[in-house]
Amino acid sequence: MSATEIYRAARDQLLSLADNHERAAAEFSWPDVGEHFNWAVDWFDELAAGNDEDALIILEEDGSSLTRSFAELSRHSDLVAAWLAEQGVRRGDPVMLMLGNQLEMWTSMLAIMKLGAVILPTTTAIGSHDLADRVTRGEVRAVIANASDTEKFAHVPGDWIRVAVGDAAGWHDLHDADAREWAPVPHPGTAATDPLLRYFTSGTTSQPKLVEHSQVSYPVGHLSTMFWIGVRPGDVHLNISSPGWGKHAWSSFFAPWIAGATIFVYNYARFDAEKLLAELRHRDVNTFCGPPTVWRMLIHADLGERPPGLRELLSAGEPLNPEVISYVERAWGLTIRDGYGQTETTAQIGNTTGSRIRPGSMGRPLPGYPVVLVDPVSGDVVEGAGEGELCLDLSQNTLPLMTCYWGDPERTATATRGGFYRTGDIAARDDEGYITYVGRTDDVFKASDYKISPFELESVLIEHPAVSEAAVVPAPDPLRLAVPKAYVALAPGYEESAEVAEDILLHARRNLAPYLRVRRLEFHELPKTISGKIRRVELRARENDPSADLAGEFREEHFPNLKKAR
Repeated sequence: MSATEIYRAARDQLLSLADNHERAAAEFSWPDVGEHFNWAVDWFDELAAGNDEDALIILEEDGSSLTRSFAELSRHSDLVAAWLAEQGVRRGDPVMLMLGNQLEMWTSMLAIMKLGAVILPTTTAIGSHDLADRVTRGEVRAVIANASDTEKFAHVPGDWIRVAVGDAAGWHDLHDADAREWAPVPHPGTAATDPLLRYFTSGTTSQPKLVEHSQVSYPVGHLSTMFWIGVRPGDVHLNISSPGWGKHAWSSFFAPWIAGATIFVYNYARFDAEKLLAELRHRDVNTFCGPPTVWRMLIHADLGERPPGLRELLSAGEPLNPEVISYVERAWGLTIRDGYGQTETTAQIGNTTGSRIRPGSMGRPLPGYPVVLVDPVSGDVVEGAGEGELCLDLSQNTLPLMTCYWGDPERTATATRGGFYRTGDIAARDDEGYITYVGRTDDVFKASDYKISPFELESVLIEHPAVSEAAVVPAPDPLRLAVPKAYVALAPGYEESAEVAEDILLHARRNLAPYLRVRRLEFHELPKTISGKIRRVELRARENDPSADLAGEFREEHFPNLKKAR
């Protein structure tokens, strides 16, 4: 069998078992596509041959839209690949791709793959200082960016190939590729182990790491993501995500096109819940994935009746609070299925179609994933129900796992010590194998000798109507060593006041066990990574900084009536 036939057989097996998690987990194994593999040629071009079905639809904020078929994208990416080769891009060259949700992002991804070069996806929101670091650390050989962003590179050193989308002084114009005469690009001969992608992580606790994936770890590994999403051939899939981050590749590139579905992109400068809901109805979207922030914004809008085409709702990126899931379920009769993975992997754990959903659980290990829990103190594997660090057993087939943290062997060794890949996340597993997120190993803390999961407290806090977002960290306390403190971002229509603070603390007191009680609260803008994840590390540092101004902090002892509440 050819690599394409082997890949298709694995895909079809998972599609046939879409509603049977138990059988899929028991019967599926990662396909061996052979010594040489290139997803853009061996899969996408084969899928696209003579295929005039819609592959990509991009809707702009002004109502205009662009549609391309699989066949059109295949041919266009050939033109771009040949043109990039003329500019000097070679197999193995790291190419920084800094584009938004636009046609050139998808055609460039495919084109770089077809050359056997290495893609470094980068968000357009990044600044000049971080760009210089990434170009240097990534040993970038070429950059593809919008003409409007080229000024950011004015002081970025290096003799790298400059490619702009549009006219920019000193840069080649990518649009020149369109003038070429089409010819299919030959297979670049990439080995399955050759690098394909290098992603900078979002850096919630430290300097961003550079995650390397091979020609198979993401392209083959995202079979698990397709299974979790529940996307089928011919579906229309909408994912809310920005290019430059792993989740965009998960849900806006690999998984839908593995299934043979249409990627629908709603391209906006400022999120508008009402407009998004209108497009879900108008475009007959079947599968929809949004990060927790988007879901929290949607429930503040009028959800109305369920969009008629919707079959699957998903959330990933950070754990989704159970209250949000319940709200949407009451309105639409559909359950948002949470999933878990990292830039270093594809989707590892998920609530899958046809499975019973445990409220608050991320689900069960996805087919092919050897997920184990490891006691962070003893290093022993936790058998059965219990709690520990989420890990992958490296003695098993871990095909979707990154090849390394590129250029950082020490971090790679630390992450894979003891025969396990260590995610850095703590989770609990029940006796049926369902896994619930507890928190980052860095975020979980003790108060009065009780272990506190910030996520558990934050889930209760956001049930209060005044709370838009919350982050809980330990605050030093002479008696208890540490107490839970909540940093709160208010919902629209609420203003900072002692009355609001007291009401939120009262709500937490009534809905949390005494040892989990939130004892301090401060209204504060939550620091976030460039990808939107909360940086609790900054808030923890603030709590331990003697010079920090905590004059706006509210403590439970400020409110005598709290003691009377039950």
